[in-house]
Amino acid sequence: MIAYSEALQHLLEAASALPAERLRLHDAGGRTLASDIISAQSLPPFDNSAMDGFALRADGTAFASGTGFAVQGWQAAGDDGTVGGEGAWEIMTGARMPTGLDTVVPVEQVEILQRHEGRPTRIALRADVSPGQHVRLRGQDVSEGERVLRAGDVLDVNARTLLHAIGVGEVAVVARPKAAVIATGKELVTEAEQSLQSGQIRDSNRPYLVGRLQAAGAEVVWQGTVGDEVAAFNAVLDQALDAGAQLLISTGAVSAGRYDFVPDALRERGARIIFHKVAIRPGKPLLFAVLPGGALYFGLPGNPVSAAVGQRFFVEPVLRRLLGLAPETPLQLPLQADVRKPEGLRFHARARVEVDAQGRLSARVLSGQESFRLMSMLRANAWVVLEAEGNLAAAGTYVRVQGWGHHEPVQLVSEES
Repeated sequence: MIAYSEALQHLLEAASALPAERLRLHDAGGRTLASDIISAQSLPPFDNSAMDGFALRADGTAFASGTGFAVQGWQAAGDDGTVGGEGAWEIMTGARMPTGLDTVVPVEQVEILQRHEGRPTRIALRADVSPGQHVRLRGQDVSEGERVLRAGDVLDVNARTLLHAIGVGEVAVVARPKAAVIATGKELVTEAEQSLQSGQIRDSNRPYLVGRLQAAGAEVVWQGTVGDEVAAFNAVLDQALDAGAQLLISTGAVSAGRYDFVPDALRERGARIIFHKVAIRPGKPLLFAVLPGGALYFGLPGNPVSAAVGQRFFVEPVLRRLLGLAPETPLQLPLQADVRKPEGLRFHARARVEVDAQGRLSARVLSGQESFRLMSMLRANAWVVLEAEGNLAAAGTYVRVQGWGHHEPVQLVSEES
């Protein structure tokens, strides 16, 4: 049995960043950038009005209420640039500022003195006007040549919106790691609606892991269940590899029981087992191996929370390495209450990060930490990690807190909720 820190070092040594591929922006949602994005244009691309009103030339001088102007022309959004004179130009929100004009007075602060064919021809100010007001300047949001996104950033809807606005239609992203999920056990029933016979359970681990892998940036290319026969296991393993899986994650059959066949089956295939059993709870029997051909194999225990811990703290660090991401930076928050833990084992606890009436954050480890319990996973919004030393973490101790997934920040809740 090895320490978690040693296991993590082995995991990261076995993985390296995947190559880049180019995608159209609208196909790149959720993908990880492989290189920085430098804007080739300014945003806004030209000075424009922030209000419906009248454009003026202030040239650094304020105008007093009551000042009158002749209206020289009209400028709507989408009109070409034009040269403004000394008077006023009627202008719409978003319209390009006529050259030489630098200030906008809202239509509500103007009195129309004269009209011609429905258009204002002379106005007077109903309020003082400051030079430069209500004008969006070229490059005020993004400057030409500015780095707007970095390699490793995830292309969420906000990032894609900005890139579209600055004219980026194609991006270089890291290839998505390809993963397979294999749930082992003759007791497993795949379909949720299927009635259970005596001794059967539903394979809730498989849909959980598929969802977590996808949220973490992987593409699940194969998933399925298999009984406790080595031949059947080898068959599904071949199917997963043929589908292109670079990571294979199985649940169950890695402990020390009569039907825990996975370690021996992997050895018979020529796999190199890097470690088997880690000083953690839950999930101590976890196995990591490298298959012939280089695919990485994670054998997770079958209890639901043990599988969740294996996914979060073993698979996801490898996914980050494959995606070219730096290691996570966890939160450090105080515990609300004493927490007992197993001596000598790194403990991964389902927890809630809560904010009190004064805005202070703290972590509350939930009751029901047994590895078969799913309800506490539903209530949790974070993981609390207690290191191996000692058997008690006292209230007020600052502990490591991580979101439910490496792409997912902790969702705060109030202490009353």
